[in-house]
Amino acid sequence: MLKDFTPRLYQETILATCTQKNTLVVLPTGMGKTAVSLLLGIHRLTIYPKSKILILSPTKPLCQQHVDTFRKHMKIEKDEVVLFTGSISPEKRKEAWRNAKVIVATPQSIENDVISNRIPMEDVSLVVFDEAHRAVGEYAYVFVAKQYNKLSKCAKILALTASPGSDMEKIKEVCKNLFIEEIEIRTDEDPDVKPYIKEISVDWIGVELPPVFKEAQKFLSAFLKDRMKKLKDLGLLNKQSASYVSKKDLLQLQSQIRIDAVAERTNFTLWNAISVLAEIMKIYHGQELLETQGVAALHKYLEKLQSESRTTKTKAVKNIVRDLNFRSALIKAQRMKDEKLEHPKLVELQRIVEKEVKSNKDIKIIVFNQYRDNAQDIEEKLNSIKDVKAKIFVGQMKKGDTGLSQKEQIERLEEFKTGEFNVLIATTVGEEGLDIPLVDIVIFYEPVPSAVRTIQRRGRTGRQDKGRVIILYTKGTRDESYKWSSHHKEKRMYRNLQSLRGKVGFSLDKIPEKPLQEFIKDEEKIKIYADYREKGSRVIKELVDSGFSVMLSKLEVADYLLSKRVGVEFKKVEDFVQSIIDVRLLQQVKDLKRNFEKPLLVIEGVEDIYSIRNVHPNAVRGMLATIAISYGIPVLYTKSPRETAELFSVIAKRENSEDSSEFNPHGSRKPLTLKEQQEYIVSSLPGIGPTLAKPLLKKFGSVKKIVNAKPEKLEKVEKIGKQKAKQIKDVVEKDYII
Repeated sequence: MLKDFTPRLYQETILATCTQKNTLVVLPTGMGKTAVSLLLGIHRLTIYPKSKILILSPTKPLCQQHVDTFRKHMKIEKDEVVLFTGSISPEKRKEAWRNAKVIVATPQSIENDVISNRIPMEDVSLVVFDEAHRAVGEYAYVFVAKQYNKLSKCAKILALTASPGSDMEKIKEVCKNLFIEEIEIRTDEDPDVKPYIKEISVDWIGVELPPVFKEAQKFLSAFLKDRMKKLKDLGLLNKQSASYVSKKDLLQLQSQIRIDAVAERTNFTLWNAISVLAEIMKIYHGQELLETQGVAALHKYLEKLQSESRTTKTKAVKNIVRDLNFRSALIKAQRMKDEKLEHPKLVELQRIVEKEVKSNKDIKIIVFNQYRDNAQDIEEKLNSIKDVKAKIFVGQMKKGDTGLSQKEQIERLEEFKTGEFNVLIATTVGEEGLDIPLVDIVIFYEPVPSAVRTIQRRGRTGRQDKGRVIILYTKGTRDESYKWSSHHKEKRMYRNLQSLRGKVGFSLDKIPEKPLQEFIKDEEKIKIYADYREKGSRVIKELVDSGFSVMLSKLEVADYLLSKRVGVEFKKVEDFVQSIIDVRLLQQVKDLKRNFEKPLLVIEGVEDIYSIRNVHPNAVRGMLATIAISYGIPVLYTKSPRETAELFSVIAKRENSEDSSEFNPHGSRKPLTLKEQQEYIVSSLPGIGPTLAKPLLKKFGSVKKIVNAKPEKLEKVEKIGKQKAKQIKDVVEKDYII
């Protein structure tokens, strides 16, 4: 099944291990991790010819690279290798799954399909987790691996990464979450890899911060010093640590104080400290932009704080803008912008790029920059140089910002590969796994304090020929500390990996074979409906893990339906209080009461409900009393997603034992009047709901006339466009297919 590809010796020796055990493969960037997945995929399809291979990768551009590799080097029909992403509808993914042999997907799309029972994981003989270092916490890899290991009849897992991280505990967590039994590690120094490693030279270029920058830096430092003293006076910092506190330490302190403040809600010292810390974090970021980025990014950020202060109710932002040191730094930033001053790193970057392009017009350069705003400024400055064509490569659009869709990202990479432009300016989205051959130089605009990210950035060059890396840093700033932090973390990572060679599974218990009775048919599972907006919830994952069939649907009322009688409005503590503030809770409660015989409100969290969002306790008590007494809706509390899922499980099982008949996700309580019944029927049409049902009935006069109306007449009703009109006609006119 392999074509036009000859594996290297180390790939074959790694493959031998992968065929026997679930394996984590750690290979230097550019050394063919994808080839290992290709070889193992062919091996599994040879043993299990009726099975499927599933490749998971974090982004669409990375997924597309896997699709291209499998189509190029596997003897397989082109349409048998398919790409699944969130932009492809669930029904199309379900249909494509049937005929595919190799499915390449983003993990979130597969997570949703597993939850909704759209894809049978038992047919998959291999799952590949690309960029496996992501398999921690709540990332979709963790849930998918757990379900696959539980459901597959012939499970095999392959995890791939160039850099699993420097923290031993994180490496162990990754291995535990992906059920790893063996680790295959290769470094640049291993004899079977060394012949294929291309030399990469690394040059560090330091620049001095100019006097005018230091003046602005002085004001921001004075601000931070004043706020650190406040924390010290509050007894939250000792004298030694008050002189310098790292960002990591500040975040840890902030987290601990929040926990303590919730536990002691009348301790105003702690609440004051939270506000002071918020001020520190914001100015700390401004200082980082000044020292390591550029004038444009700094000025935009300080102006944004000033603008926010006019409309926000946040105490921290208002305090910052009132501060004389902040105002002085803002004036300095404005003057630097007006005088068109540039950060010395930007000046040095322009010099380097101009020199390299002048000596070789066919050169390819990647510039990595941490911040999107600064990347845009770099793009503008580099494009002013003769023969330089620069374009940014950033993630998807954020609110009020610029961005590239995943389709545009793929197109831009292709343009760079074919030489349509010669400088790619990439943010973090360009760090992972992208296969861009023949990159001559990679330039770090700043050092990053992460071994994983440093290795990923550096690995973009030296793939097919000798590579060069240039790292810019500002002397006497956090750039220097990041430089050494990254260096030591990388050394520690390789020491940890070397120490793990030959250690199987970190003493994890071997997963026992599953008895046949554990495979429950889908039709025998109890169904729970969940609103599609809850799809990322841990509650849903816990329910699926407990053996329930969770159906994601657009619910007009309630977040979960546990039976035809029980509809649940689910709130986390903070969301519950916020819904009181924005006045949506009362309407949700009314809808719940009107639509379900047994409505229920569940509030999840360990936070003190009376000390969230500065809402008076009596307002919270009043709302709870209204819900429980005026509407007769029980209010239950849970501490965690697991506890919530266990509560839902008990209720669903109890309801199922009393009445196992099918129920629909639209709500089950029958309206009392003819008018309510008409509104109820119309509200069930796609995208309509209770709000649009009334104007539709008012316009057409009856349910029959709505059903028989032409799409163009439906579109005349406000808020009903072409898409909704088409969906309505599809529902009422298309054949019902079993």
